[in-house]
Amino acid sequence: MSEAVFSQIAMVVMLTGLIGWMGFIVWDLAKKSQAGRFGTIALFIVLGTGVMGFLIKTVLVEVMNL
Repeated sequence: MSEAVFSQIAMVVMLTGLIGWMGFIVWDLAKKSQAGRFGTIALFIVLGTGVMGFLIKTVLVEVMNL
């Protein structure tokens, strides 16, 4: 396995872990602040938009490089 392949796999695995950890942090924030159902949904939508933007950008860059 070359260094480039290892780096690509490690980035995907670590980035997935980071996104999962961020989801846990948002869930914990909503629970500790007693945000309720609407507040929890709002937190996930607003803070999840940044993650979705990153994922969309990554897909667009890959599509444009084809």
